[in-house]
Amino acid sequence: PPRSTLFPYTTLFRSALGVPTTRSLAVVSTGQPVQRETPLPGAVLTRVASSHLRVGSFQFAAHNLDLLRRLADHAIARHYPAAAEAAVPYLALFEAVAAAQASLLAQWMLIGFVHGVMNTDNMTISGETIDYGPCAFMEAYDPDTVFSSIDFWGRYAYGNQPAIAGWNLARFAEALLPLLADNIEEAIALAEGSFGVFRTQYDAAWTSGMRTKLGLPADVDTKVLTPLVDELLNLLQAGKVDYTSFFRRLGQTARGVAEPLAAFDEWTSRWQALGPDADLMDRANPIYIPRNHLVEEALTAATAGDLEPLRQLLTAVTAPYDERPGRERYASPAPDDFGAYQTFCGT
Repeated sequence: PPRSTLFPYTTLFRSALGVPTTRSLAVVSTGQPVQRETPLPGAVLTRVASSHLRVGSFQFAAHNLDLLRRLADHAIARHYPAAAEAAVPYLALFEAVAAAQASLLAQWMLIGFVHGVMNTDNMTISGETIDYGPCAFMEAYDPDTVFSSIDFWGRYAYGNQPAIAGWNLARFAEALLPLLADNIEEAIALAEGSFGVFRTQYDAAWTSGMRTKLGLPADVDTKVLTPLVDELLNLLQAGKVDYTSFFRRLGQTARGVAEPLAAFDEWTSRWQALGPDADLMDRANPIYIPRNHLVEEALTAATAGDLEPLRQLLTAVTAPYDERPGRERYASPAPDDFGAYQTFCGT
């Protein structure tokens, strides 16, 4: 669709969790099998997004200066028109993309989302999540969590995602160098000077998001908040505690209707002394996410022609913050016998 038609609706391209993402418009079966890891029913997925420009698009265009300039001008006009007024518009484009990706990555990390295949062609200029086929949600907290069958070395592990985003942005900066200055040394200096935008914006978004997940007021100093969060994450990892349900239970603890987990008594006392707001926590911490065992259950049933498990799962996760009777299984981690979960591009 033309920009004038699509652009006003870009704010709608968000998941039920509030995370910017491309959206599925339609899925149409082809009636033919496709060979992935095993033969699977073939289908065409039609997606909508504010655009499908990626870092990889600029890496491709960098081989032709005229094409690169036209692509960058299009990205500025479509996504970041304020950059056109900057002293160095293409540097402003880079900084805007870095800020958008910083916000996106912080949101992934706050909800325990693992993308699975963060190559440069899977990072949008708009800051929308895209091409997350082998993705999954972390259950027991562990920065080394990996699901993708092709990620043998954990390059795209949960805890590595911010660093990988930074690596991808470095490739974006490299592609833009010919547009930043006529002198390559000057262009590199400009790019390096702006690269701190990502880390600064990411740290701010992560800290703000974690403050909200813990229900803490804005006047809690980061010198208090940061070690409190670090200690909490260490406790979660040591205890192999489910990340999503822990924060939801913590909101119940703030209300006085749930006891803290035994290993968290001392930490909980210090947290409660800061005056957490349980209502704020419930708006920030989902009770329902696409649990891996439920996703697999829905996929298996749908492949056999039964879409009801998919419909039930969607009913739960499209209102992730609203607790509803009869949906308890959608809020529970995988049973012990589910085993280690592995995802594929076909997932």
